[in-house]
Amino acid sequence: MNGSFFGDMLQTIAERGRALLDRTRPARAGGARQSDTLVELCEALLTGRGEASGVALAREILATYAALTIGPRIAFFEALASRFGPDRVRLQAAIGRWEKEATEETIAEIHHAAEPRRQELFRRLNLGPGGTAALVRMREQLIDAMDHRDDLRVVDSDFVHLFSSWFNRGFLVLRRIDWSTPANILEKIIKHEAVHKIRSWDDLRRRIDPPDRCCYAFFHPALVDEPLIFVEVALTREIADSIAPILAAQREGLDPDKATTAVFYSISNCQRGLAGVTFGHFLIKQVVEEISRDMPRLSRFVTLSPAPNFAEWLRRERGVDKSIALTSEDRALLENLDVEGWWQHPDFREPVREPLMRAAAYYFLRA
Repeated sequence: MNGSFFGDMLQTIAERGRALLDRTRPARAGGARQSDTLVELCEALLTGRGEASGVALAREILATYAALTIGPRIAFFEALASRFGPDRVRLQAAIGRWEKEATEETIAEIHHAAEPRRQELFRRLNLGPGGTAALVRMREQLIDAMDHRDDLRVVDSDFVHLFSSWFNRGFLVLRRIDWSTPANILEKIIKHEAVHKIRSWDDLRRRIDPPDRCCYAFFHPALVDEPLIFVEVALTREIADSIAPILAAQREGLDPDKATTAVFYSISNCQRGLAGVTFGHFLIKQVVEEISRDMPRLSRFVTLSPAPNFAEWLRRERGVDKSIALTSEDRALLENLDVEGWWQHPDFREPVREPLMRAAAYYFLRA
């Protein structure tokens, strides 16, 4: 059975649930449906018990939310933060019972009581048709709202907590992206490439069509045809020391059977609503396994990608009186970086190689 079957089944349940809600919801002057607020619907979803009515409510809430403008949307996030936290009365009672008798049962009761009601709300919203995709979009908008609203971070923490479970490695599907991949997916690869911009369809084809180039992406069954993250790989004879030869429009292709090195030169996240959920490490490990199985001659696997914000961090470390990342000798050698065009002259370039490597190691592991 495929995702379409389950989607149709949820849709049917939602339709029947909506009919049930229409029959049981009390009529009020002016139209009850229009006067129900989003928060009231969320409360009803949390207190309801019927599966069909729950799916229908979830769909109604998500549809109502999707129609909100920025102001009401922020108000909804505020309500999630202030009104859907832990049940403090229940939590206090659970703590009291634990203080009298510290058992596994009373500890578990504290654990359940401390969970914000938002988490159960998001779980029930996820039951609605297209619920996962709608919640990912909701978190995108929450991230935007958090620019000046630290009080909304508690809501974001709950999203990250749940998404880390819903999108764990066991649910992800690895797919190779090639020139036969549907165009709607290829368009998203072009759109979301974040390291080395894809400038045209020809540029994309040069990256995924030749035998010595490949691209892999993770997908999730709940987000049909929506790549979560993808990595681009070049098969080479040697370890590349720059990106230019890999992306060159005119280059000599390599028989994959003669390749000894796989260069992972770009990795891009496609879903901003899943920021903070770890995919990259698992993706690279699985791709290594995949191409090693197909090309056993490969013996080296390396990355070639920018180090985001490294230059700014190094500038700050060089500017402070005492740096725990740089020794005084390294700081003196790194003064060569201030020389214009230093990388073009061996007399300036070679002395900074080792201190730069040490600084980069510190940055990646500890900064």
